[in-house]
Amino acid sequence: MPPVRNPILPGFNPDPSILRVGEDYYIATSTFEWYPGVQIHHSKDLANWELLVRPLSRKAQLDMRGDPDSCGIWAPCLTHDGERFWLVYTDVKRKDGSYKDAHNYIVSAPAITGPWSDPVYVNSSGFDPSLFHDDDGKKWFVNMLWDHRRRPQLFEGIALQQWDPATGKLVGPRKNIYEGTELALVEGPHLYKRNGWYYLLTAEGGTGYDHACTLARARDIWGPYETHPQKYIVTSKDHPNAALQRAGHGDIVDTPDGRTYVVHLTGRPITQRRRCVLGRETAIQEAYWGEDDWLYVKNGPVPSLFVDLPAARDDTPYWAEKRYTFDKGLPIDFQWLRTPETERIFNTDGGTLNLIGRESVGSWFEQALVARRQQHFSYDAETVIDFAPRDEREYAGLTAYYCRYNFFYLTVSAHSDGRRELLIQASEASWPVGNLTQQYLYEPTPIPDEGKVKLAVTVRGKELQFYYAMVGKDDELKKVGPVFDASIISDECGGHQAHGSFTGAFVGVAASDLNGTANVAKFDYFVYKPVQHETDQYEI
Repeated sequence: MPPVRNPILPGFNPDPSILRVGEDYYIATSTFEWYPGVQIHHSKDLANWELLVRPLSRKAQLDMRGDPDSCGIWAPCLTHDGERFWLVYTDVKRKDGSYKDAHNYIVSAPAITGPWSDPVYVNSSGFDPSLFHDDDGKKWFVNMLWDHRRRPQLFEGIALQQWDPATGKLVGPRKNIYEGTELALVEGPHLYKRNGWYYLLTAEGGTGYDHACTLARARDIWGPYETHPQKYIVTSKDHPNAALQRAGHGDIVDTPDGRTYVVHLTGRPITQRRRCVLGRETAIQEAYWGEDDWLYVKNGPVPSLFVDLPAARDDTPYWAEKRYTFDKGLPIDFQWLRTPETERIFNTDGGTLNLIGRESVGSWFEQALVARRQQHFSYDAETVIDFAPRDEREYAGLTAYYCRYNFFYLTVSAHSDGRRELLIQASEASWPVGNLTQQYLYEPTPIPDEGKVKLAVTVRGKELQFYYAMVGKDDELKKVGPVFDASIISDECGGHQAHGSFTGAFVGVAASDLNGTANVAKFDYFVYKPVQHETDQYEI
């Protein structure tokens, strides 16, 4: 059987938490400010994965209006206690500076597809929580501790406290059980029990190129925990030429026949500037237990691009063109930003995707932007828009989007005299904070005042080009605007210093009405077509 090429979840699927229940495997990943919260993929063989559900899908569970970019849902932990599924997650309301507002919650469900309960608030002392079900029936809540006094590190260690599901509260003493190694920034804890040992897997080194999975163990759940003799069981930090970079934040799973695997986040940088346009993705590594009762990654700690899995992967779906229509609602591949009140930003009445113009494309509160992940280094996308803007404050169209600081946006808008035009908005982040955004407006292209407009974008590695055509008049696509640097739509250009931007590139549609009249833009369909291109060095 040929080895499977990493990543197994390409394109913005970070912080994987893996779970096996019987013959079924599930991976939960972070979604940050994108709604609904948490992606759960399903597989029968670890090689072929399908997006199954996003469980945080209603206002009682999640409302992220006002959450800054790369805040929202961090590092979910998915577990099963033999009866119910449990999902632990953080909703981060602030992350920049010395202070964090990171609220931790627990939901549960009788089945992976739900119904998922309303959340139980746990604490706000740190992020990346997990829930460990011990064999004596006790449940333990584990999360990193944040200390705003410990500049510049701020990461105090890993806290352990018992959680009582009957009362929905933490009970008994809390202890800092592990302070990590000299790599620092210890977070992302997961607890396991095997052969009388408690194992603690953590993430260290931030989310950039020094990232790592660190393993420790103790005979007692309270410690003391000793660090693995190799310290880091997965990392690329000392191997800048490895195919998989930024490797860390992992979880462990066993197969029914006793094989062990580690899933972990990773990034695949492009260009000499090492930009990860696909964000942080999920990869998998084969591991084994040594005679010393320590876990080792096969051929590790540097992650392998190819790995032996119980089955081969069918790559046909990965390369298939996706033509989305909206006669049956919004397809599962799409998400929107922050708000649970979807009726205020979109609907699919009449079989079209109808975006209700709200705030600007960079808003942190209420914007009508619906998009899907970029999962390939090169792709084509197109849509057809029916929109009648009245002036320059009303615009809608096609966007390649990372965050408020990094996007390219081809819009149908109007001059102050009401005549329609195409206008490109582009925003590129820089540092320091005082100069985060430079917005460039390009010379508008006049178009007829009536009629649908086809909008398209091509991305070939680091090059992005917009196109347009008037439907039914001249269907041949024509270039509009310059060739842009597509690599700007990446973690490394997300408007923050290292370890500060956490999502990934999206492509989709948006609508704004800064007049406040909620003008509607209608989109007939959306096409996403992967393209195999010679510049794509590490494409699946």
